[in-house]
Amino acid sequence: MQRNGLPKKQGLYDPAFEHDACGMGFVVNIKGEKSHDIIDEALTVLENLSHRGSSGADENTGDGAGILIQIPHDFFKRECEVLGFDLPEKGSYGVGMVFAHRYDAFRNTQMATFEKIVQEEGQKILGWREVPINKTIIGEGAKAAMPRLIQVFIEKDASLANDMDFERKLYIIRKRAEKLIVPMCEDKGGTFYIASLSWKTIVYKGMLTAEQLRNFYLDLADLDFTSALAMVHSRFSTNTFPSWERAHPNRYMVHNGEINTIRGNVNWMKARQKCSDSPLFEDLTKVFPIVDETGSDSSMFDNSLEFLHLTGRSLPHVVMMMIPEPWEKNELMSKEKKDFYRFHDYLMEPWDGPAAMGFSDGVVIGGVLDRNGLRPSRYYVTKDDKVILASEVGVLDIKPENVKYKGRLEPGKMLLIDTEAQRIISDEELKETVSILNPYAEWNNRHIIPLSDLPVEKVPEEEVTEELIKQQKAFGYTYEDISTTILPMVIQGVDPIGAMGMDSPLAVLSEKPQMLYLYFKQLFAQVTNPPIDGIREEIVTSSSILLGDTGNLLDPDERNSASIFLEHPILTNQQLNTIKQLDNDKLKTVTLSILYKASKGVLFHSDQGCQYTSHKFRAELQAHELKQSMSRKGQCWDNAPMERFFGSLKSEWVPEEGYNSEYEARADINRYVARYNSVRRHSYNGY
Repeated sequence: MQRNGLPKKQGLYDPAFEHDACGMGFVVNIKGEKSHDIIDEALTVLENLSHRGSSGADENTGDGAGILIQIPHDFFKRECEVLGFDLPEKGSYGVGMVFAHRYDAFRNTQMATFEKIVQEEGQKILGWREVPINKTIIGEGAKAAMPRLIQVFIEKDASLANDMDFERKLYIIRKRAEKLIVPMCEDKGGTFYIASLSWKTIVYKGMLTAEQLRNFYLDLADLDFTSALAMVHSRFSTNTFPSWERAHPNRYMVHNGEINTIRGNVNWMKARQKCSDSPLFEDLTKVFPIVDETGSDSSMFDNSLEFLHLTGRSLPHVVMMMIPEPWEKNELMSKEKKDFYRFHDYLMEPWDGPAAMGFSDGVVIGGVLDRNGLRPSRYYVTKDDKVILASEVGVLDIKPENVKYKGRLEPGKMLLIDTEAQRIISDEELKETVSILNPYAEWNNRHIIPLSDLPVEKVPEEEVTEELIKQQKAFGYTYEDISTTILPMVIQGVDPIGAMGMDSPLAVLSEKPQMLYLYFKQLFAQVTNPPIDGIREEIVTSSSILLGDTGNLLDPDERNSASIFLEHPILTNQQLNTIKQLDNDKLKTVTLSILYKASKGVLFHSDQGCQYTSHKFRAELQAHELKQSMSRKGQCWDNAPMERFFGSLKSEWVPEEGYNSEYEARADINRYVARYNSVRRHSYNGY
């Protein structure tokens, strides 16, 4: 999706690198009583977090600020009567906050297309409303990028069985509109973005500073504009460009921090699409792609959170899946919770990174901290039944005698307020309740097979026919690797320590032949974070991985799916041979070569018996690129034909006549990898 105000990919800049680092908070009445005071206090919280946001050279053009609230029914009913149409009772209509094109003619085209989609989905447009604003207070940069801010009101069709069915229908309408209308904007410029479309919540946000939000949106000052909860956010667009769309709140959450594993998370969500199906949607493909990859890391998290919630899980359940607490080495955790986390680790990887998040669906509202606790989050509970949570204390003037108790979110812990149940639900109660919803222990036994439980297969003896030096050359060993790394490890049993600096040229820029793995570098956080020590902080880190098929993400107990559990990714020859011999209903293995025969221009399928003229490829890249290739072709990973990938790979850069020398072959490999070096996968639990 094109984003207004963001440059296109060029040079070293890529919009995919956009991250957020910000201040967030919320105010909620535990009893669910709506008032304008909740909104006023939340805006005060936001203004007191202004130092956590930022602005550009133009101090009046902010990086972003916004607020999420419940639908103010009485206010909208009054306003729509003035516009000439009536709203039905509360809950029987949805409201969308739309960032549309600035020019009337094309905006009318966008609106007409949207209305057609609504009609095709069996719903009815009640009317449109232009949002009153005061643009005199914002900077020239914000004005130049500002879309036309309008609201749409959609009536619920009587055939929909319940409120969640209506929310899913609004979700389908929004996703279809994004896919159809956004491409229309490419030639016209401008944008079409739906900040929210729900019968429960609405988002007011923009390219504003924290102090501007209250006075920019005139609705926020109206005393009839009421809510029982309000979630706010002040954005600092770290090393990136601000825009109206990328301001928070997103549709379900606000976020202070960054998702370090975002590329792997998004790639896995793309790969799962073809295998996903849900009885709650007649045609689930209408909402694909799940993730809008032009968004920031926070918005992509929100896309996945929304999808998993609307396909049947409660909001706290999804948050537990995506941001698990450290469970694997926690000896004090209950068996039920461990079983829950173990099974969901099988279903999907965690979205890891420093994160303090607020989330809400308009009924429940809560906060959660990442497993390492790298972002602060503190809260007050008052005697007049309010909860105030924010990135820091002092955001709201609360009299000491009105404070019932106060606390902080702990690493991996969650705070939840249910305005329908009218109470605070503790982390322990919430997670124990979610953990017993399904027989996770039974599902673990059915789907997760520890490698140690598999029958041990002996390793056949292998005769080495080549000289060691030739083997080392073929696999890219250098004199420095052997003398400074391998020998000290063998002799002293320690990993040698080297200098921090490294002046070796990047592989992609080097004129020398390079091994494939040298093109890949570890990504570091864009926001300063303390280093994680995997030994001294082992309770929050993990090196375990799962090999196999997780099946349908939306059908957890799918019978024909299973995975092998590995305590770490390093296998002995005996363990590798055990895996190679698997051949049953759930687990089958095939050996694929990663060798290239330079003399014949042929891609082989084994690294055993490697000759000097063969050039070893890294299995990790080929397997990952294969997976992405099949995902882009709309095929499920499990059923994708490998010949298509390897055939296209060979035809793309392997000459029919082969190569005359190893150097010539490696040089061609360098050119090929330079075009594909953006393909990476992060599948670790930690940073």
